[in-house]
Amino acid sequence: MRTKQMPTTSASPAPHARAMALDWLLAVLPLGFAMSSRLKIVPMAVLAVIGAARLLRDPATRRIAWGARWVIAAVSLRLVYDIGNVLAHRLGWAPLDLPSQTLAFIAIAAVFARPVDRRILTAGTGATAVVLGLACLYQRYVMGVDRPYGLNGGEWAAIEFAMYLLVMVLLSLLEMMRPQNTRGARWLHGAAAMLGLYGAILTQSRGPLLAFGPVCFALVLWSGWQSGHWRRAALTLGCVVAGMLVVTLSLQREMVMRLAAVPHEMTTLSSQHTHGAIRERLEMWTVAWRAFETHPLAGIGLDQFGTYVQQQAAQGRASAAIARYVHPHSEYFESIVAGGLPALVVLGLFLGVPLGFFLRRLCDSDPAIRFAAAGGAATVALYGLCAFSDNVFYRAMPHSLYLFIVLGGAMDISRRTAHPTPPDH
Repeated sequence: MRTKQMPTTSASPAPHARAMALDWLLAVLPLGFAMSSRLKIVPMAVLAVIGAARLLRDPATRRIAWGARWVIAAVSLRLVYDIGNVLAHRLGWAPLDLPSQTLAFIAIAAVFARPVDRRILTAGTGATAVVLGLACLYQRYVMGVDRPYGLNGGEWAAIEFAMYLLVMVLLSLLEMMRPQNTRGARWLHGAAAMLGLYGAILTQSRGPLLAFGPVCFALVLWSGWQSGHWRRAALTLGCVVAGMLVVTLSLQREMVMRLAAVPHEMTTLSSQHTHGAIRERLEMWTVAWRAFETHPLAGIGLDQFGTYVQQQAAQGRASAAIARYVHPHSEYFESIVAGGLPALVVLGLFLGVPLGFFLRRLCDSDPAIRFAAAGGAATVALYGLCAFSDNVFYRAMPHSLYLFIVLGGAMDISRRTAHPTPPDH
C-alpha cells in the first residue's frame, strides 16, 4: 500500500524577521542615548520587556546570565548601595531616577542571550560615530559654536559628549582591525572612526582626548598582535596620531592653548586666583576632600555636593567661583563625597569587575569572544581614565552607554562561551 506523502513547506521567515528586528533595536540604542528625543524610550522599553520575559521564562537565558553573574552583581551592587545611601540620608527618591535604570539595562542585556548579528550591531556604532561627528562639524562651522556639544545637552555637555563619541571611535577602530570583516567594511568603519575623532577634537575636551591616547594605543597594538596584521596596526595608529596632530595644530589652535593653560593654572592657584577650568577643579577637589575627612564612612549623601559647596562658599571656606557647580568634576571624588570610603569601593567594583571580566578573555580561542572582550575593556578603561577629571555617570547619556556595553558585552560573551558561533557573526 502506497503511503501518501505530505507536501513540504519552507520554514517560516517570521522568526528570522523578529531576530533582525531585535538586532536593529539594539543597534540604534547608542545613537538614541546621544539624542534628546524621548522617542529613544520606545526601543529601550521594548527590549527591556522582551529581556525581562526571557529571564523569567527561559532557563537557557538564566544559565547564560549566570555566566556573566559577577558583572551583573557589580552593577547591581552600585544600585543597592545608592538606595541605601538615599535612605540613610533621607533624601527622597529623586536621586534614584538615574541609578534605577540599571534594572532596565539588566533586562536589555538578556536579549544578548540569543544569537545577535554582530554586523548589525557594529553598523549601529559606526553610524553613531558618523552622525555625531557630522553634528560636531555642523555646530562648529555652520552654527559657530566654540565647543560642539552634540545632540543631547548644551555647551556644558561637551566633555561627556567627547567621551561618548570617543567610545564610538574605539569600537569603529576595532572593527576596522577585525580580520573577519570585508575590506569595504573595514574602510567604512575607518572613515567613521576618523570622522568621529575629528568631531571629538572639535569639542576641545582635554580630559577625554588625553584618556583616549593610551587606550587607543593599547587597543590597536592588541589587534595587531592578535591578528598578525602589524602593518595594518601601524598604519592605523599612524593615521590616528597624524590626524589628531594635523587637526589640532592647523585647525584647532584653541586646543593647543587649552593644553598650554594647564600648568599655568596649576602653578598660579591661590585664594585670589580660583577662576579657570583647572583652578576650579582643584578648588572643588579640595572641598570634596574636606567633606570626605568630615564624613569618611557615610558621606554627605547622593547628589549633595552642590549644596555642600554653596554652604562652604557662604562660610568663606570655598571660593565663590565654584558655588555654581553641583558635581566635583571627578567621579572618584564624587563617590567619596556622596558615600565615603565604601562608595569608592563600590565604584571600584563597578569599573574593576567588568574590566577584569573582559581582560581575562582577550586571549580566548574564539576570535568573536576576543574582539567583544576588547571592545568592552576599551570602553571601561576610557571611562575609568576620564573619571579622574570628570563626572562620567551623572547623566543618562554616558551612564546608559556604559551599562549597555558592559552588561550586553558580558552576556554576549557568556552566550558565545556556552554556544560557539561562526567567527563572522
